[in-house]
Amino acid sequence: MSDIQPTAAPVREEEVARLAAAIDLKDPGTILRFGAAAQSRAQAAADAMLEGAQNRETGEAGQTLSSMLTALRGFDVTNLAEKPGFFQRLFNKAGSEATAIVQRYEGVRDQVQVIGDKLDQHRTKLLEDVERLERLYTATLDWFHALADHIAAGERVLKHTDSVVIPALEAAALDAGDPLAPQALRDGRAARDELERRVHDLRLTRQVAMQALPSIRLIQENDKALSAKIQSVLANTVPLWSQQLAQALAIHRMREAGQAVKAATDLTNKLLVANAETLRTGNAEARRELERGTFDMEAIKQANAALVGTIEDSLRIADEARVQRRTAEAELAKCEQDIRRALSAAKAREQAAPPARG
Repeated sequence: MSDIQPTAAPVREEEVARLAAAIDLKDPGTILRFGAAAQSRAQAAADAMLEGAQNRETGEAGQTLSSMLTALRGFDVTNLAEKPGFFQRLFNKAGSEATAIVQRYEGVRDQVQVIGDKLDQHRTKLLEDVERLERLYTATLDWFHALADHIAAGERVLKHTDSVVIPALEAAALDAGDPLAPQALRDGRAARDELERRVHDLRLTRQVAMQALPSIRLIQENDKALSAKIQSVLANTVPLWSQQLAQALAIHRMREAGQAVKAATDLTNKLLVANAETLRTGNAEARRELERGTFDMEAIKQANAALVGTIEDSLRIADEARVQRRTAEAELAKCEQDIRRALSAAKAREQAAPPARG
């Protein structure tokens, strides 16, 4: 009987001795009940894993991040760089247009704030799910140790049966003094084989527990990664976004003030018919101010593109996490089918084997 003992589950001697003492080969009920309580925890673990794999919180968080990305893409800072034409300045329409621009971008800022609140709620739920998975991991680990204790106890009884009990029954069967000794030998061998089958079944269950442990950690790590990304968005992206919006609006207002000053200066120059050198100097200064404004807007556009890239990374990670969970579900289902197929094959061999002769 080859079996790889995991180093992560040390056998507790006192518990193993207690479990071994509870096995009575003369009482088939003790063999049938042996490890049944530990195996019954497999369904609870499977249900908890399925609940974690089907957790919709990650998907909702990804949708919220998509809404954030849509809002960011709707913020086009190039509009703030547009300068009103000569006739707009002449008929004083620039003021109303600027007011509409400011209102629209303030609405975008409010929308980003609402989405940020939703992301914070998702992060709280993800952290709660991480704690729940941690409790599930601890319970699964205890379940794994309990199965290991039962396996060790069963192997101990099997070893004692093979080395002591069966030889004693064989010796008694050879003695013609007891006519029931051969039947007792047959019953002992049958009980021993039944116990061996129970131990093998417990090994299969322990394998399920062993596979559940990394699966739980995988889901937990995905939730923690998404929670950390949301925290980064709330702590970095949203404040930078608000700062960028404030800077864009401030630059827009400064440009409006500069344009008003420039319009008044130009009108004064035309009325006073200033000399050409003064006009040239004023025009050069105005052009430098305009070129300076264009340079600042390019920097803001690059920063906005970087922020959009950050959100797209978040969406990609959320999509990968969703694919990993679906892959984990498929793998769990395949393992369950493999175990059922192995158990069915073992049962078929047992039925096909001829009965042992007493």
